[in-house]
Amino acid sequence: MTSINLVEKALLVSIQDDVTDTEIMELQDTLSNRIARNDVRGVILDISALEIVDTFVGRVIAQLAGISRLLAAETYVVGMRPTVAVTLVELGMYLPEIRTALSLTHALSQLRRE
Repeated sequence: MTSINLVEKALLVSIQDDVTDTEIMELQDTLSNRIARNDVRGVILDISALEIVDTFVGRVIAQLAGISRLLAAETYVVGMRPTVAVTLVELGMYLPEIRTALSLTHALSQLRRE
């Protein structure tokens, strides 16, 4: 299950380890509607609950970032474990639309500067 919370001018999306295809489809719809309704500047994807990633999770992150960018919101990923970063690189997942931040506080600070 995932959650979306408004924090300042950003939507914080927590992605859980057991997210399903159905939940992702719902998340994409909900996120795009919330970006448009709330006039947000950014989307922060919290992936700290992910122990490992595969191509499905990498694709989900890329899709959420693409939706956000098309709706004029920057995307930051926080909570990435070193093993997750290594796996994404090994899988050839190039995610140019995504910025990373060490923490939620750091991502919000970056969004305030933009």
